[in-house]
Amino acid sequence: MGRLKQKGKAGAAKAYMTRSAAVKKLQCSLADFRRLCILKGIFPREPRNRKKANKGSSAPTNFYYTKDIAYLAHEPVLRKLREHKAFAKKLARALGRGEWSSAKSLEENKPVYRLDHIIKERYPTFVDAVRDIDDALCMIFLFATLPSDSKISPSLIENCARLAAEWQLYVMHTHALRKVFLSIKGVYYQAEVFDQTVTWLVPYQFTQTIPADVDVRVMLTFLELYQTLLGFVFFKLYTDAGLVYPPPIDTKKDEGAAGVGAFSLQEAKDARSAANTKSKVVEVDGKRISSKDVRQTIKSITASSMDGPDVQMPSVDGAQVNDDDEEFVEDTMEDNADDDTPSAPAFTTAPLPTLKTLSTLPQSTSSKLFAPYTFWLSRETSRPIFEFIVRSFGGRIGWPATSGSGSPFDESDESITHVIIDRPVVQKSNETEAERERRRRRKYVQPQWVVDSVNAGKILLEDLYAQGKTLPPHLSPFGERADAYDPTAGLVGREDDEEMEDEEMVAEGEDEEVEGSADEELPVKAALKAAAAAEDAAALRAAELEAEAAGVDFGTFEKETKKAQKKARKADAPKEDEAEQDMNKMMMSNKQRKLYERMKYGEKKRAAERQQLEQKKWEIEKEKKRRGKSS
Repeated sequence: MGRLKQKGKAGAAKAYMTRSAAVKKLQCSLADFRRLCILKGIFPREPRNRKKANKGSSAPTNFYYTKDIAYLAHEPVLRKLREHKAFAKKLARALGRGEWSSAKSLEENKPVYRLDHIIKERYPTFVDAVRDIDDALCMIFLFATLPSDSKISPSLIENCARLAAEWQLYVMHTHALRKVFLSIKGVYYQAEVFDQTVTWLVPYQFTQTIPADVDVRVMLTFLELYQTLLGFVFFKLYTDAGLVYPPPIDTKKDEGAAGVGAFSLQEAKDARSAANTKSKVVEVDGKRISSKDVRQTIKSITASSMDGPDVQMPSVDGAQVNDDDEEFVEDTMEDNADDDTPSAPAFTTAPLPTLKTLSTLPQSTSSKLFAPYTFWLSRETSRPIFEFIVRSFGGRIGWPATSGSGSPFDESDESITHVIIDRPVVQKSNETEAERERRRRRKYVQPQWVVDSVNAGKILLEDLYAQGKTLPPHLSPFGERADAYDPTAGLVGREDDEEMEDEEMVAEGEDEEVEGSADEELPVKAALKAAAAAEDAAALRAAELEAEAAGVDFGTFEKETKKAQKKARKADAPKEDEAEQDMNKMMMSNKQRKLYERMKYGEKKRAAERQQLEQKKWEIEKEKKRRGKSS
């Protein structure tokens, strides 16, 4: 006799667990459970059959994998949260009894948890961590601009601002910035770090307010995780670049609103080279080899690995090589170097990507785009945005004292080639000859020229972006879908509308001459309508004879007939498509049909938005033509 199956002991009922059951099993509060799920990366799951997973109940609830909850039960952070709960009770009891010394002792021994082990668990390799810092950077830059209140402490905002400045310093130092887009939400940046694309959003420097419907506690939990993650990532980035982390800050410049300029990058002194000042000499096969020779040979291998032929070197213990050049992904070819058996020729297979190979990838030719130029920021432009962009591409930039301290030069510097200005042209009556000569020598451009040049990968012509001129459309460099609206493309399918518009304009001018000919146009319209509805050659011929009797020449009749037939085809096409789609829907399941309807709804919404933008552009172009003809 087989084993009897019990309800709720196997299948979906065992694989899934409701949130209330998970909180009860972990013996923690709902807030602590939410914090644990955020830190560990555990999120609700959707079972295939909710009724089976909920043991026959159809009540709405959230489900989690039972294995995930069992995984949380052994989390050290959960133990610390329980200790903190007991600490809070003891502290409240001590304060209630007036035992101040006991309360002070409890406060000094307050349990604090760390998230270092969670970062190592969620991101096994450094490249995985770099690939996942997009959201972390967005959150850091957002909190760096928020005002402090009872929920957000000033120290938290200061730490976020420091992390944001450290990231910008690294991007500027390595010239890793690739794309910039000025949007309504803020400024989108995209950089390439270790062959990984990192995109983040920086809000504009306006007074930010936190909406009432936003749960700040959830955001603070995410921020806690992101701060730890970025601390790990930045330390590795700075260390690999040979820089000191954290970068030292000048307090006076920081108080003077110097921003990123308050931090200074310093090269790190190699501790290993300082420890190995005494050269260690080893005798191998009768040859004396020092540690300096080993390091030079390793450097020659690194430099010539891209060229093809290997560099001959004496046989040295592999442990020494690994100590000097530690890679993130181990190379199995080095482990086989000590074996007595002959190994396969080097580089017979593609080597695995390592941190060393990723860090030595060739940079884009446009990474030093602004190196030959020196910029001056006008006081109405945003200094943090354009200082970051220009310095990331190798340019020099200065700003007036009203935008903050730390400018490397003043406005009278002769090396200034471009002035970024965002105000209308104003003629100065008391301008001196030296000022006029300086104005002729410099190029005054609007801020969009800097961003469009970065996205184009080349220096664009300054005439289109000159001071006071109407700017060309600023397009997103991140790529849009195929059916997205493109303001630079011509208006497709508007030729007939333009011809009809021209005819309407001509007809409006001749209204006074043809007031008495309304009765004569009725046969003409009837003939054109019959020609559009004609299904065979005989009906078309009859309509042509009718139009000829009404006094319409053949050229006009043929032109109007094509227009009418084209409109009729456009009207009939959607009906045929809808009939075919209805037939296809009948073969779908209920879930597939709902998904398909949501997709079609999104497509129709995007098509309506595109049509609205094209209509607006067509009306603007039409108004320009009318003004041109009237003038």
